[in-house]
Amino acid sequence: MPTAVVDGIRTRYEVTGSGPPLLMFSPGGFDSTLESWRTVGVYRRLALLDHLSTRYTCITFDRRESGSSGGRVQRIRWQDYVAQAVGLLDHLDVASAHLMGGCVGCSTAAAVAVAHPDRVSSMVLYSPAGGVKYRMKQHARFAQHLAFVEEQGLRAVVDLVGATQAGFTKDPRVGPWNSVVRADPDFADAYARIAPERYAVLVSGTARLMFDRDTVPGAEPEDLLELTTPTLVVPGQDDSHAPSAARYLQECLPHAEYWDAPVVEQTEDTAPARILAFLDSVEQPAG
Repeated sequence: MPTAVVDGIRTRYEVTGSGPPLLMFSPGGFDSTLESWRTVGVYRRLALLDHLSTRYTCITFDRRESGSSGGRVQRIRWQDYVAQAVGLLDHLDVASAHLMGGCVGCSTAAAVAVAHPDRVSSMVLYSPAGGVKYRMKQHARFAQHLAFVEEQGLRAVVDLVGATQAGFTKDPRVGPWNSVVRADPDFADAYARIAPERYAVLVSGTARLMFDRDTVPGAEPEDLLELTTPTLVVPGQDDSHAPSAARYLQECLPHAEYWDAPVVEQTEDTAPARILAFLDSVEQPAG
């Protein structure tokens, strides 16, 4: 698959289908790869990519520090994910696109719309990640990683990454840079030599500032309230995708449509059709 260097980081991406561009932010937490649209949870059974690519040019990619994309050890911010997304649009010479986020991808999609409203035609926010239990899970995951580092050291993290294919979501001990450590020996060597005190500050700061609320992180509510972007919000229904998170986005986004369908009614027959109807209404407004 092709790659682009965006914000100094290698980004693996794929373009499928034809029609207006649709930039898709993958589900999967810190393991958000372009394959996630076909392999993760509800998206596996909905076959969204197959259906959406019949009428739209779907741009999928591995989020930085995921899959075959690169990374950089730093305090990661939502703005860093925004830079990757907008840089990929620039690389593909796409002036504006529809955005679709799944799970945690909704946070980046909303952050892109806030930072670059002129680049965003509309948003589909599908099963947004958020809620008090989601925040608690994220903080616990980072705490487990830092506890392992404090006890064993970063060289032990590198060794563990080499002995497993598990990502940060399944095994917090491997940390959020595991895929880059696994793929790049030079990166792994430099990673193992980071001063422990500095590393702890970067990781704890990432957790505290990225997951700082009991609803959808990524964009401030006051900024969302100012958006004029047409948006479709589709609720999830579990501890990491609380229905309250979707309702929060509905409340904050003045031009939001809310598809009030329980997850059990979100099927391959209903969900792609609902999303396509929304996107088509933006492309060809009534009247």
